[in-house]
Amino acid sequence: MTELSEAGVTVGRPDDVAHRREPMLTVDNVSKDYSAGRRTLAQRLRRAPDQRTVVHAVNGVGLTVDRGEVLGILGPNGAGKSTLVRIIATLLTPTSGSVRLCGVDVLAQPRQARRHLGVMLAGDRGVYWKLTGRENLEYFAALHFVPRDQIRRRVDEALAEVRLTDSANDYVERYSTGMRQRLCLARALIHQPEVLLLDEPTSGLDPVSAVEFRRLVRGLRGRGAAVLITTHDLAEAEDLCDRIAILDHGTVAFQGDVPEALTLVPGASVLALEAECGTRDPAEVADWLIQHYDAGLVEQHERTVRARLYCESASDLMDEVSAALRAEGLKPVRTEATRVSLTDVFFSITDHGRTGGGR
Repeated sequence: MTELSEAGVTVGRPDDVAHRREPMLTVDNVSKDYSAGRRTLAQRLRRAPDQRTVVHAVNGVGLTVDRGEVLGILGPNGAGKSTLVRIIATLLTPTSGSVRLCGVDVLAQPRQARRHLGVMLAGDRGVYWKLTGRENLEYFAALHFVPRDQIRRRVDEALAEVRLTDSANDYVERYSTGMRQRLCLARALIHQPEVLLLDEPTSGLDPVSAVEFRRLVRGLRGRGAAVLITTHDLAEAEDLCDRIAILDHGTVAFQGDVPEALTLVPGASVLALEAECGTRDPAEVADWLIQHYDAGLVEQHERTVRARLYCESASDLMDEVSAALRAEGLKPVRTEATRVSLTDVFFSITDHGRTGGGR
């Protein structure tokens, strides 16, 4: 396969990428355990029994990412997403299991594995604010042993790809949040990695910057990079990812493509409704909806309840539900037919569909 170097990533021809499955990242039965609580010096001196409990941050996770594929990792806070990314990035050692990256054993040969890997962590301030964008990329290119005679070309290509050429000589402290995120992506690409780890890369970005960032990721996928991305934005995952893996309590609750995930929700349609509870307790109204309908996400507010009801025909169910609510002394405020989305899949799989709060 003829290889090209474009914008800091080694790629193959699009026709090769489209017709060939080539695993670039393989995670096999990986677990990471922590001890919860603390054991004080006094307890150690007394030789008191260790009463700390073991927390399984990641528990038996297995997944693969192919060349030219974007795999989205979804899950609630504490599900183990960032821990998994840090294990793959060689920043954490797993309790058990193995990780192979471009054929390299990450645990046995971490330095060799890093040559194939570009990493952008959540909340990453991994650029120097007192340097310009260009100076940052030149510095990180040198750290990655990019040949001296190639550094300028690669920096220019990376800046052009993330649309920072005009700001290349500005200090990073003057960059907007979106510009710094794009610079972090350029930094992750500067040594031509074949695998990219992006941990919540659009967190904190405005909608325009988030759209721009997704455009960049699509371009990388089209050129043959394997991308693993964690995100809390379910609409982003549905739009961007070829496959998704949903983590819950450290384990993989689902892994497959988006159309397959959507079939896990019962029914073909969703009826989104909001009802005023009047004198009724919102928790009681939520229980009533769950008992009488195939309810997904149910939100309890101070005087209202919002719910998503799964059905074959939302238009047919709309009149029935409105009449039933009025018979219960409840006032329907809004009813809307909509399609099944990853939001419904997420709350169905992770069993986080019952929420309170909100005013």
